[in-house]
Amino acid sequence: MTAPTIDLNADAGESFGRWTLGDDDALFQHITTANIACGYHAGDPATMRASLIRARNAGIAAGAHPGYPDLLGFGRRALPATDSDVVDYILYQVGALAGLAAAEDVPLTHVKPHGALMGRICRSPELAVTVARELQSVLPGVPLMFAPTEAMRAVVAAGLPVIPENAADLDFDQDGINVVEPIPQAKDPTAVAERALEMARGTVQTVDGTVIPMPVRSVCVHGDRPNAVAIAAAVRRRLESAGFVLRGGRHEL
Repeated sequence: MTAPTIDLNADAGESFGRWTLGDDDALFQHITTANIACGYHAGDPATMRASLIRARNAGIAAGAHPGYPDLLGFGRRALPATDSDVVDYILYQVGALAGLAAAEDVPLTHVKPHGALMGRICRSPELAVTVARELQSVLPGVPLMFAPTEAMRAVVAAGLPVIPENAADLDFDQDGINVVEPIPQAKDPTAVAERALEMARGTVQTVDGTVIPMPVRSVCVHGDRPNAVAIAAAVRRRLESAGFVLRGGRHEL
């Protein structure tokens, strides 16, 4: 019997100029995929290139992590923007990272929206389909990575590539969408690891105690959490102890 596979992704490359956020060197020893900030909510050109190199050297997959143009709020505030604005924000950021990735010979395996932008796309099937389709003109075949929702099902129905994922270190609302945490706090690595295993097996418990389907192929932990490295290590150990093989790359439907 073939062992089940799962991807463990983390948001990374979120330093900016002289300010450092997270310990990507240590984090990359435990995850299989890095979502690299593209300069709008965090990151800058030098950090983006360095993150691509770091991912390549660690032997893990790398993708784009575009957000709202909101450095002050770290992309976790819902900004007023039209759907057209959102598409342009994403293409602009993905194009920037793709240029640096080409220079470093690093293939981008996915595009995962960040923070409040992720929530908006998860709640709008029309926008999700438009984003997924427009991405094909920049990176043909690239999947959009986001939560299993009605929006994701619309992308699948449109014949566009998608990777279902969600974060194990955040709570879930009744729609299966992560509840954004404006300022991440340290969390119990064991508790997060158990939730990650629950998700890898296809379900999750919401904030109101309801168990809902959560058919993910990638589980996320956040690199800016104070104990992110300990959480990533615990999640990896728990998944592997349960018989999962951790593998980065393309896990699209």
